Amino acid sequence: MTKGNQRTLTKVVYKPSTQSTEEYTVIVNHEEYQKYKEGGYSIPLVEVVDSFDVFFSNQGAQGILGKASNQQLENEFGSHKDIDVVEQILKKGVLQSGEGIRSGNSGTLNASLGSQSIDTRGKGPRG
Repeated sequence: MTKGNQRTLTKVVYKPSTQSTEEYTVIVNHEEYQKYKEGGYSIPLVEVVDSFDVFFSNQGAQGILGKASNQQLENEFGSHKDIDVVEQILKKGVLQSGEGIRSGNSGTLNASLGSQSIDTRGKGPRG
């Protein structure tokens, strides 16, 4: 879904087990992810994901997502290479609503001004 020059994004969440509160999240372009999930594995991943950043939360769906460390990725997925981890999350994860997650100006952010985290506590697009 596109509004102006912003597109609404969705997240794919992977939980190591049903009892775990740990979650690994990748932000995806909804339409391209649907095509990918339906067997379109020839679609370049760069079109499916918004970025190759993998976010981590140990608070479940609520809370702040921080960028997963290489050690966390290595322990959970057997690799810390972003493409390997993202592919596993896309195949094993579950699509969840991304309301409040928007893309459009993210390319102009200065990552050195703060931690790479996303707040998912339900504020919606207007904060």
